[in-house]
Parts: sequence; C-alpha cells; structure tokens
Amino acid sequence: METTEEMTLTQNALKVLQKRYLKKGENGEPVETPHDMFTRVAHAIASNDLNYGKSFSDMEQLEREFYEMMADMAFLPNSPTLMNAGRRLGQLSACFVIPVEDSMESIFEAVKNAALIHKSGGGTGFSFSRLRPSGDVVGSTKGVSSGPISFMTVFDTATEAVKQGGTRRGANMAILRVDHPDIIDFITCKENSHRLNNFNISVGLTEKFMNSVSEDGEYELLNPRSGKAVKTVSAGYVFDLIVKHAWQNGEPGIVFLDRINETNPTPHLGLIESTNPCGEQPLLPFESCNLGSLNLSRMLKKLPSGTMEIDYNRIKDITHKAVHFLDNVIDLNKYPLKKIEEMTKGNRKIGLGVMGWADMLTQLGIPYNSEEALTAAESVMKHIRDEGRNASEALAEGRGVFPNFEGSIHDGKRKQRNATITTIAPTGTLSIIAGCSSGIEPIFAVSYVKTVMDGTRLYEVNSWFEKVSKERGFYSLDLMEDISLRPSILDVSDIPADVRKVFVTAHDISPEYHIKMQGAFQKYVDNAVSKTVNFSSSATTDDVKKAYMQAFKLGCKGVTVYRDGSREGQVLSTSSHHEPTSALSAAVIDTPHHKLTPRKRPKLIKGSTESILTGCGNLYVTINEDENGLPFEVFNHIGKAGGCASSQSEAIGRLVSLALRCNIAPDELITQLKGISCHQPIWANGGKISSCADAIAKAVENYCSHSKNSDDKPKSGVNMSMGACPECGGVVEHESGCAVCHDCGYTKCM
Repeated sequence: METTEEMTLTQNALKVLQKRYLKKGENGEPVETPHDMFTRVAHAIASNDLNYGKSFSDMEQLEREFYEMMADMAFLPNSPTLMNAGRRLGQLSACFVIPVEDSMESIFEAVKNAALIHKSGGGTGFSFSRLRPSGDVVGSTKGVSSGPISFMTVFDTATEAVKQGGTRRGANMAILRVDHPDIIDFITCKENSHRLNNFNISVGLTEKFMNSVSEDGEYELLNPRSGKAVKTVSAGYVFDLIVKHAWQNGEPGIVFLDRINETNPTPHLGLIESTNPCGEQPLLPFESCNLGSLNLSRMLKKLPSGTMEIDYNRIKDITHKAVHFLDNVIDLNKYPLKKIEEMTKGNRKIGLGVMGWADMLTQLGIPYNSEEALTAAESVMKHIRDEGRNASEALAEGRGVFPNFEGSIHDGKRKQRNATITTIAPTGTLSIIAGCSSGIEPIFAVSYVKTVMDGTRLYEVNSWFEKVSKERGFYSLDLMEDISLRPSILDVSDIPADVRKVFVTAHDISPEYHIKMQGAFQKYVDNAVSKTVNFSSSATTDDVKKAYMQAFKLGCKGVTVYRDGSREGQVLSTSSHHEPTSALSAAVIDTPHHKLTPRKRPKLIKGSTESILTGCGNLYVTINEDENGLPFEVFNHIGKAGGCASSQSEAIGRLVSLALRCNIAPDELITQLKGISCHQPIWANGGKISSCADAIAKAVENYCSHSKNSDDKPKSGVNMSMGACPECGGVVEHESGCAVCHDCGYTKCM
C-alpha cells in the first residue's frame, strides 16, 4: 500500500484530515496518518465479506482494492465512515430521518433520538406536517396547541447543546407540507436570522398545489389531526411568498413530495415525508443511508492525440467496488437506535454519487454552461446508474435481495441487493480531501487569495487552470493575483478566449443552466440531487420563480437557491461597489431609535497581521480594511493560550469589529482600549504592553499610522460567499444546499 507521501494530497486536504478525520490521542494531536486512516477504513469495511463465506485471502484482496480506490481519490465514502470505521464509535451513516407524530411523547422522543444521532455524527431530517396547527384544541388538557414552529425551536435548542461526535454541530432539515394550516408561519420563520440556525427548512410541494399555481387557482389547507379543510387560500400568493423569502435569504427551499413518492422504492412501507439536511436523500421514518462519491476528475484517459476522454471502463470498475463497499457499510454500522438498524437493513439503501464534475469538464475542454456538458452529464450518470444496478444485482445473487424486496417497485423485475443505489450529495469536505470540485457544482473561483497567520498572502489557483496556463504559456504571478480579485475571467484579455470559455465560475452560469444541469443528473439518480442554483445580487423574485417552475418541469425533486449578498451575515460579495442588494442589506440604517446596523462585509478583503508579545503570550492581531483603506474588522488569536485569555481576546475583537462596521472612528476605540492594565504587563517592541486590550489598541493605532503613509489602494473583492467560517474566519461558500469552508473544512451539513 502506498504511503502518505505518495498520495496526491494537497496542503488543505492534509489540514482537514488532521483536524477532523484522523484518530487523535489524549493530547488532541493525530495519532494516525492519512495512509493509516484509509488502511483502517479499508480493513474494517472489507472484513464484512468474512460474514458471507469469503476466505481471509479474498478479504485481503478486497481490502487492497478498497484502500487503492480511496488513496487514489477515485472514491470516498461519507465523512462518518472515514471518521469512525474500525473505531469504537462505529457510526458510519450521514443521513437519518426521524418521525414526529402529533403527541407530546412522540415530539420529545424525537428530540432525544435526534440528540443521540447528532452525538454519533449524523444529520437528521424531520417532517412536522403531522403536528396539529397552532391554536388547535389539545384534547387531553382542553388547551391549545402551540404548533410546529414552536416545537422546531425545541429541536433547535437541543441541537445547539450537542457537539456532534466531537467534530461538528448537528444539522437538521425541517419540512412542512404546503397544505398545512401553519404554512405561512413556516415560510417566514427564518426572517429573523438568529432563529432556527441549526435547521434548513423546505416546503413540501404537492402536484395539486403546483397545478393550482399554474392555473392561478386556490387550494385547501388541511388540519392534519382531523383531515378537514380549515381554509382556502391562493396558491399563487403562497408560492410568491416562498419565492420572496428564498430570494431574501435562500430559505425556504422546496421539495416536490409527490414526485419523490413516485419513485419511492418501498411504497408498501409508507410515504416518504422528509429528507436528510441537504435534501438529496428522501427517507422513510427511521431510515438511514450511507453515501459515497466517485471522483469524476479521476475518470479520464489521455488519447494518443493528447486529448482527454471519459474512461467508462474505469467508471464501471470503481462503481462496482463502491457499491460493494457501501453495502458492507450497512452490515458493519453501529446504529444509534434499534429501529433505525431494522429499517436500514430492511431496505439497504445506498447513495452513490459524484464529485469533480466541473474538473472533468475542464479537462475535456467542455464549458459547464453548454448543451455538450448536459449531454455528457446524462451519459456519465446513466452509466453509473446502470453499472450500480448491475453491481447490486450481482451482490443479490450471493447475499440475497433486501428483506423488504417483496412489494417493492423492484419486485417482479431485476433482483437487487439495495432499494436505492444513486444519490448526488454535497461533498464539501470530501472534495477538499480529494482535491477536486464539489459535487456537480461549477468551480467556485479560478484563483483566490488566502491570508495565513503571519499575514502572508497565498494565491490558491485551480489546479487544472494552472496546468493549462503553464502549458499554453500565459501563466504569471501577476495574472494569478489579478484574477483572484475577479468573480470571473471572461473579460481577461491576457487569457485565450477558448480557455476563458471553459473555466466558467458559478456566477458566469445562468440559473437556467444550473437547473438544466441538475435536471440532467436527476434523470438517472434514484434519490435526489443536492445542488445550489446561484443568482447574482441583482436577480429579481421573478427570476427565482422562473427557476422553480423550470425545476418542476425538468423533473427535479427539490431546489435550493442562493442569491449573492442575500444572507445577513455574508462576508464576501461579488459586488465591487458594496452597494445594498436588498432592503435587508443596507450598510447603515438610522431608525427613529437611532439603531445602527453594521455594514456588510465585502467578499474579499485586504489586511495584515501583526504579532505582539503580551503577558499571555504572542497575540496575533489581524486588521482588515474597507474600500476606503480604513480599519473594518479585527481578528485576534493568542498563540496556544486558550481559556479566558483567548475568549476575552476574541470578544474584544468582535466588539471592535462591530464598532468599526458601525462607522465608529478608530481613534475613539483606541482611546477606550489603550492603557488598560492587567496583572501581567510586559515590555516588548520598545514599549510597555499593559494588557491584551492595550496590545489590540496599539495594533489598530499602528495600522492606521501605516495606512496614512501608504500609497497602496485596496482592491474590491470578488468571490461569492455566505459568511465567515466560525472556526477559522475563512470564506464559507454556499454550495449543494450547504455551507463549507475550503480553508479548514468546516461544514454546516455534511
């Protein structure tokens, strides 16, 4: 087996693995290498073949094959499998759906179950559609119900209290049927950005509702307790409200419930009412699913002419091995609940998807937003679906069909080991490890700037663009710096036109083509497709509405949209003028009560880091500036101090940043902080540092003094983002219905 050094791991991949995936010792430092991790996972998953009569030598051969396809980054399973396979926790699934019935006992049983799942490293989906509406009679007490939204708050609070497997905060999906009486409150429940932050929310749309929208008609709201209609409302009004809020902040998303149930493989077991947190995995109550992704950037071969073509034989080979791998995961998994184990083993659903799609297209010289790309998408995904079914059928011959096969949609057709086989999930951290583009998303940026702790600015360049630019002779550091400040390279004349056409980024692509690409993959996916439809900040609600209707017509099972600049906490923006993009994003709002709202942070921002010796250790003060060259925000980090010193330093930085973004003069802040003393003053850099607060004040003062004597002009940022990473302060991108930091691997969902 190859060593870590022989693996094609980027610096970011190593950092993410060390922080989140590798086994750690008592001091929190990794005690295994990436080579060890893949060996651990391959051995654990292959060992399951011994339970099906295979010999030890057969198992060893399978272990080598599993190791090789992971170490080569041709296939990676979902994060819990990489983290936990072969370890004590042993929980290997990412996706769960927990039922919520209309009783206090069921609601709080679901809260408990969700906490157990989050603790083990999984995400949960819920349908709250069975809960009686607010104001409805509660028979046992003769009181009134508080409705689904209030109980969602209980779930949200519980999620906040549970640290997920020591690595991630729990993620939830809440779905409410569009015909529930509380649907208006649900659509608007996240207007306040400080509520329900551990939930993605989606409205479950029915065919009847969509037909009513098309016909400009009305539809009935039904009390789930009695099944009776309580009100008739305009379908157009409700649909427009969904669109308006999705335009404002990306939520709610939509899922087409009837369409999902048309392909429900086990309808005799019940209706599918919910999905996992990112929407790509519809599941029955108490079902879980194990996901994995083929890296399409590794599924190419070079022809004698030097051009690249899709290697369908390699796709077939890796697909068969991946299906075998994921089926083994089902048996080896340590499930958080007995009911989940029973349902999962009864249906044996797996979700094999892809990542690196945009990278495959760039190597083929095919623009993402082209008909040729859509044709390639259908061809590749059909091949994966067909070979996945062949692999599942081969497993069924030796291991038997899934227990709930009789009565399923497969009954009387081909025998399958797994009720579903294909899913396209977000691959946020997995794509960082694999060094490829995420899921089926276009590339985020051709080049971008990353500032490390000592203030050094590094240019991260798309590996395939860097290769082409060097081969074609137009590579230069100046060019890489220039394009790192742009949302697109389409108008960069120093780059050949054919290269510009191929290396399109997310915001070069119209919403229409985002939807078309999702629809092309959905044709050959058993479950659903997780994808973000990107809109520019200038997009209108009508643009979002058209995208929703297009997705419905193209057979998509759900849609997530994101308009640049629409999130209140957005760090970066593609806008170079930093103008408000909506009524919610004005820079400073002066109300009758003189309430100040901090300016929004631009997408890419310039600054520097100063190291100052304090009584608590080395304090690193990073100061970023606005478009006028004035201090805009402050980030502080104290070496390895931790504890109160670190938290207080962070708090000071946050408050200083808030003040600066509310246009408080830096001199006023310096006056307030400078000279504050603590019990550990120190003499350094030719002067006295009285405290961490004093050091921060002097760093801001030094920065302002330097800026006044500098001729450097800050440049506008360009990258699309939805906020600052809560762990490293880096760029958090919105992709595949989720959020991911490509610097440290933090992710909200997966």
